Amino acid sequence: MRKVLDKINRFLSAATLFVMLIFVIWQVFTRYILKSPSTWSEELVSFLFAWTTLFGASLIVSERDHMNIPAFVETKSPVFQKNVAIFSEIMIFLFSLFVLTYGGIRITKLALNQMTSSLGVAIGIFYIPLPFTGIINMIYSLMNIVDIAKGRVAFIQAESAAASSELIANQARVAKFENENDIDKLKENKSKTKKSDYKIPQNDDKLAFESNSNKGE
Repeated sequence: MRKVLDKINRFLSAATLFVMLIFVIWQVFTRYILKSPSTWSEELVSFLFAWTTLFGASLIVSERDHMNIPAFVETKSPVFQKNVAIFSEIMIFLFSLFVLTYGGIRITKLALNQMTSSLGVAIGIFYIPLPFTGIINMIYSLMNIVDIAKGRVAFIQAESAAASSELIANQARVAKFENENDIDKLKENKSKTKKSDYKIPQNDDKLAFESNSNKGE
């Protein structure tokens, strides 16, 4: 289910960002080329920017990469780190429930009677992503809590804050690999690669290539 939600969020984030880019270009074109600024595109871009931020924030919740200061927590025992991680997921769940979902539904209903100044569309329509992303965030938080409780997330105690920073830097270096198997495959490919696998062109090959080129001319 996580993969499905991730694909949906990635698609929505990319789609809103792409549409926003198109309208920004159109806005610049109308302002500086046509000398008649488009007001409706400027208003729409502001809403699309908020949408992109919300969808992107949901992806961060899925990956548990939201902003934090782990220097203090990671110097404690793995049990303490596990409890703090669960507590943070509960806070995210409550925020998504009361602020994004409940508050988003209420403000959407209230704004359905208000119209935008340039687009002439109900403002409440643009507030729909608030409860939508709130529900997705709650699902992500529950899945994260289950993963943490079942030991699917590893917690390592660092000796100091400096060691914690070094651990984070090392994790960033290997973030491009999806799992340990990819790293093992990379090491295996490197070990199999020999100098003999690369053929260095000799002078004779170069002369033969030049003579063939001259014949073609």
